[in-house]
Amino acid sequence: MSIEKEFEKSSGEAHASTSKMISYSIGDIVAYYLLTAYSIYVFYYYEVEVGLAVGLVALAFIIFAVWNMVNDPLIGYLTDKPLKWTRRWGMRFPWIMIGMFPTILLYLLIYTVPFDAKTNPWSVFLYMVIITCLFDTFYSLFYTHFYGTYTNQFRTDEERRKASLYDNIIPGLGVFVLSLIPPLLIVYGDRSTYILAVLIIALIMVVCAIFSIPGVSESDELKEIFIRGYEKAERISFFKTLKTVFKQRNFVIFIASYVIFTTAYTLYLASQIYFMKDVLGLPLYYAVYTAIATYIGFIISIPLWSKVVKKLKNANTYTLSFLIVGLCLLPQLWITTIEEAIIFSFIGGFGFGCFYYVEMMTLADVNDEVATVLGKRQESTLLGISMFFERLSLIFQAIIFALIHILTVYNPDPHAKQTSLAIWGIRIHSALIPSLLCFIGFIMLLKWYNLKGERKHAMLTKLKDMGL
Repeated sequence: MSIEKEFEKSSGEAHASTSKMISYSIGDIVAYYLLTAYSIYVFYYYEVEVGLAVGLVALAFIIFAVWNMVNDPLIGYLTDKPLKWTRRWGMRFPWIMIGMFPTILLYLLIYTVPFDAKTNPWSVFLYMVIITCLFDTFYSLFYTHFYGTYTNQFRTDEERRKASLYDNIIPGLGVFVLSLIPPLLIVYGDRSTYILAVLIIALIMVVCAIFSIPGVSESDELKEIFIRGYEKAERISFFKTLKTVFKQRNFVIFIASYVIFTTAYTLYLASQIYFMKDVLGLPLYYAVYTAIATYIGFIISIPLWSKVVKKLKNANTYTLSFLIVGLCLLPQLWITTIEEAIIFSFIGGFGFGCFYYVEMMTLADVNDEVATVLGKRQESTLLGISMFFERLSLIFQAIIFALIHILTVYNPDPHAKQTSLAIWGIRIHSALIPSLLCFIGFIMLLKWYNLKGERKHAMLTKLKDMGL
């Protein structure tokens, strides 16, 4: 019997119900879609459709990212403690509800720019900065507590594997369906089609948010575990918490790897509309075919990765995922037809399936390890810290896009035919740079991440002894 199974058998903890896992996964449709859709469409929308100069779009992205970097860890820390409502409503549930619904509304408002970029570029710029910063403030409140509750709701490796199975298949299906709406409705050069697509998506996400409520609500036992841990633990200031957390090698390596992956994936996603329009020269509705291919590959791969994780365990599978994704991103350097794009999108679905199946389980592992050091659960603080660094990916995206588009003389006219130099620029920021980043992440994890084997067993034993 493996070390993890011995721990799970001896823990005596009640298992979360299947319905709870499914409900939680429905909420992840909102979290995941908003994150990916922002990466895919917002930079392109403001540069090409709104007509804001690429330098101002990049600057707005950087301001947005810097605000996020300050906002995320502070929100996590300030809300990661018991309040008067905690015993009745839970630690994380109220914050999830307060953050989720305004986030959906603000995502819609990002696209309803009331100014003309040609006559009022600075008004468009300020609107973009203010609305996107408000969007992320509420998204951070929702996101940090939504993902923070995963570690507590699903407490053993067995539960986390099962929850991760649902949390990939259901959000994968939901995001896939939502991702079909923009390509089917959007017409290059017609901003009203973007607004219509986002409005329909927002209404669907409201329904998903309502169905997620049972999945994120907390049992009396979980409320007491959090309160008990907070009352027993030493009060630590925000900056002392930061100092303690960043002494934990595996947490630091996980954060660094996640920044690398999100930068690579953000560049890849944000490049897709440019790739379809300018490299392949096709209407956006052709993206439906690549989306279907990616989704099929993703879904088919999940049972495979569930077996791989049982054999290789979380740490080794997470490390392997970087190598696989890096290889899957390379083909956009040479793809010239929609048929090739469909084939390689299908293969790419396997790679993304590997990363997303094991990511949350690996994050839960490092959160558990940090809890044994802090003496209490502070997942929202840890998520806030993670998001502080994750937002570097948006800064990198903005800088890389702006530099490449300026150096390759990209034409932002939605009906323009790009030069071969501009097309190579798109290939570089959609394939070459993301692949190289993933290979770097693979080497880093292989060399330094060590929360596995006896070390993980000792951590789990200590966690159990501490009642956490």
